Amino acid sequence: MKPYSVNIAQADLDDLRERLRRTRWTREIAGQGWSRGVPLDYLKGLADYWLNDFDWRAAETEYNKHPQFVTEIDGQNIHFFHIRSSSEDALPLLLLPDNPGGVIGFLDVLDELSRDFHLVVPSCPGVGFSGYVTEPGWTVPRTAAAFAELMSKLGYERFGTQGGGGGANLGLELARQVPERVVGVHVNAWVAFPSPDESEFTADEQRRLGIMQNFMQEGLGFNQIMSTRPQTIA
Repeated sequence: MKPYSVNIAQADLDDLRERLRRTRWTREIAGQGWSRGVPLDYLKGLADYWLNDFDWRAAETEYNKHPQFVTEIDGQNIHFFHIRSSSEDALPLLLLPDNPGGVIGFLDVLDELSRDFHLVVPSCPGVGFSGYVTEPGWTVPRTAAAFAELMSKLGYERFGTQGGGGGANLGLELARQVPERVVGVHVNAWVAFPSPDESEFTADEQRRLGIMQNFMQEGLGFNQIMSTRPQTIA
């Protein structure tokens, strides 16, 4: 287990800006909005933000305000924040990011949470500063097992979890794998569908179910590619 800090080489940042400047934009059919994908003007706005407005060094400073480490578990490099509360008897809390989201989603709450919890915030294998995965098979169960091992390496026998989206999956899986160690699971951005034999829905429930069905049909292209051919968009 080794200390870690974020320090991206200036040459890499310069290379990113140069590639953004050289972008060759595609054409689009006028008036289609988001129906065919990301609108060209929106994408150009994002590129302009990354080229001219985003301050990577400020982001590095924000990351490096918190103690970070890397360790190897099950052959994979794992990056994580480890922030000890000033209260020695505080409950350890494992904050689980969405996948492929990262620890950046928790930065705004770390200081406040650390008043009452010892915080462990890992980057998922293959994401962010955990680096590339070295082999296939990093499923939810395997990742959850690795994070349970991380908590053991840090000396935390019992702990709570919090996560949203993919992090919610990991929290629930940890509770299945090591129920004697997980004192509680909190999830957000978690979608649960009614049982197939449920026949009576209110008008509002039908509307919400319609939104989810549309998302399953129209908005899951990324998930499908990542679950079948992840190298295509890596």
